[in-house]
Amino acid sequence: MLSIGLTGGIGTGKSLVSNLLNDLGATIVNADLLGHEAYLPDTVGFDMVVDAFGDQIVGEDGTVDRKKLGPIVFSSPQNMSKLNAIMHPLIRDMIQSQLEEYSSNGTDVVVVEAAVLIEASWQDLFDEVWVVTSDKETVIERLKDRNSLSREDAIARIESQMSNDERVGHSNVVISNDGTTDELADDVEQIWNTRVVNN
Repeated sequence: MLSIGLTGGIGTGKSLVSNLLNDLGATIVNADLLGHEAYLPDTVGFDMVVDAFGDQIVGEDGTVDRKKLGPIVFSSPQNMSKLNAIMHPLIRDMIQSQLEEYSSNGTDVVVVEAAVLIEASWQDLFDEVWVVTSDKETVIERLKDRNSLSREDAIARIESQMSNDERVGHSNVVISNDGTTDELADDVEQIWNTRVVNN
């Protein structure tokens, strides 16, 4: 089985690339969705996060209210580090068990889409790391359109993350997404044929 870790900064088009790879035959695992599972009540993650940040982050339905947790962690690098120290190892274990399950089932190619793959040091879980990049101005326009952010807020989001150059330094494949969706689809198919089909 070939395991690929797919990452990239906000607004670069990771999910679009993920969908294109799914169309080409890859099995997709979304680390963000695993992260949501790690917050569910009666899990280790839920207990650890509530212990760390208090009962005020629990909503009326008994689950972690991410709208309450968000401001607490985004306003403080210390709190963000505390949350990451809890969640990253849990999500890593979930990714690892999914990869093992797919491997034993005879799955050919698994792509794990993970925004924080490199920040969380998950590279060793994968045979290859693929990074999606986009020009800063392109991302700013996408964030303004997609997330209704002001230009200043969009820039703040981009600059709070690891840079493209840093991510590229950890990658086996770089997928540039500055053109049309059709151009991206052609590029992804070409990379797929070169690195997956013909290997």
